[in-house]
Amino acid sequence: MKHLHSGKVRDLYELPGGELLIVARDSISAYDYVLETPIPDKGKVLTQLSLWWFEQLADVVPNHVVSTGLPEGAPAEWAGRAVVVKRLDMVPVECVARGYLTGGGLKEYRRSGEVCGVALPEGLVDGSRLPEPIFTPTTKAAVGGHDEPMTFAEVEGAVGAELAKQLREITLEVYRRGAELARERGVIVADTKIELGLRDGGLVLGDEVLTPDSSRFWPADDWEPGRSQKSFDKQFVRDWLVSPESGWDPASGAEPPALPEHIVAQTRAKYIEAYERLTGRSWA
Repeated sequence: MKHLHSGKVRDLYELPGGELLIVARDSISAYDYVLETPIPDKGKVLTQLSLWWFEQLADVVPNHVVSTGLPEGAPAEWAGRAVVVKRLDMVPVECVARGYLTGGGLKEYRRSGEVCGVALPEGLVDGSRLPEPIFTPTTKAAVGGHDEPMTFAEVEGAVGAELAKQLREITLEVYRRGAELARERGVIVADTKIELGLRDGGLVLGDEVLTPDSSRFWPADDWEPGRSQKSFDKQFVRDWLVSPESGWDPASGAEPPALPEHIVAQTRAKYIEAYERLTGRSWA
């Protein structure tokens, strides 16, 4: 197999038949940096949770999965974290849906009363539930770069009006389906990012879907607007990095510090809890 690309948390290989192999590593990214400290089992959690979600969403949008078996010559340690997939022509837009206001969306709302050109009611706070889910796309930055918000008009300019409409419809439906299923399991999906690509003229869901890396998961029984929410996702790592304990400033230009053992252990536990709550399966 031929190595094609390494992203923030995944490696991409080309197989002899032309299909691709995606391998999820245990690395974690935050503030546009790939941190030096791995989170044990993270790659497997992301892969197995994505596979479960691909099944739940099969009637909403097709996905890129061909096989979950290891191809000949692949290292045994890739088992559980590698997927053979179809080659897609990925659209140059990060497709994001928000049902709650937090993170970058909250910052943009505080500045302008809008998120990606979508006007929102006055008086919303951190953690507020939006009147309805909204499509808040961004640019796709290279590793180390920063994704920038896009208006829907800018998406139309980038990919055309018809494809932009389809991107919005699919993203919002994936969010609605995922949020509904997760809520039944006591989890709020505050927002999520999906990757879509074209194959044979139609849109296909790729990469990962509704994972703790690509989504914000909050325990429903602890949700309280007006404060930061407890979570089952990498927001925990982001919060530690900007805490006094880490002593790191994202604006400093310095590399982030290594994660201490207790943060690694708690992050791993959060990812596994997300998997177990959503799928109803035991990780052990």
